[in-house]
Amino acid sequence: MPEKHLRKTNVFLVDDHPLVREWLTNLINQQSDLAVCGEAESRPDALQRIAAVKPQVAVVDIALKGSSGLELIKDIAQMHPETAVLVLSMHDESHYAERALRAGAKGYMMKRDTTKNVIVAIRSVLEGKIYISEAIATAMAARFVGTRRETALTIDEQLSDRELEVFQMLGQGRGTRQISESMGISLKTVQAYCARIKEKLGLNSATELLREAVRWHENSRRDA
Repeated sequence: MPEKHLRKTNVFLVDDHPLVREWLTNLINQQSDLAVCGEAESRPDALQRIAAVKPQVAVVDIALKGSSGLELIKDIAQMHPETAVLVLSMHDESHYAERALRAGAKGYMMKRDTTKNVIVAIRSVLEGKIYISEAIATAMAARFVGTRRETALTIDEQLSDRELEVFQMLGQGRGTRQISESMGISLKTVQAYCARIKEKLGLNSATELLREAVRWHENSRRDA
């Protein structure tokens, strides 16, 4: 009798680091029930290839080449609702996890997590469950309790996804031209985002904006 082969679940990878894609491919293809069916490093490529191969799961990074992972998650949720999205990110701040889940992701974990947990997360979202790494879940719970004690909106609650990305990069010490290249948008658009952020946060100058962004970024890293 010929051996019966198990039909494998297709997993698509979206990350702009080739070594990360290679690591994930090797890890996933070792599983008896999972197989990588394609990969991409940018939002346009990912959307085109996902439409072609129709994977059951897409493992997506938040930071992509010239585009936003959050926008890609929204696109996948709208255009390919049959594809569950698991975010595997360098960002361990809980506000990124909240935004990713609101955008339509079914799971969020960090790249520094164990390889075993990556497979557990993929299988969890395949079963229709929400997967959040323990560290992120703890941070989200702390933020939820904290916001119940405060009447004012926090900074990340006031800013849109794209505004928060710009604010985060400013806090990391990146200039507007670097942000423009990283996000794949014009310098004028970055400047418009900065103007809106200043207006929303009640800041009067570029110096105040930079100081607030650095302070917020450092606080976010401490609290994560």
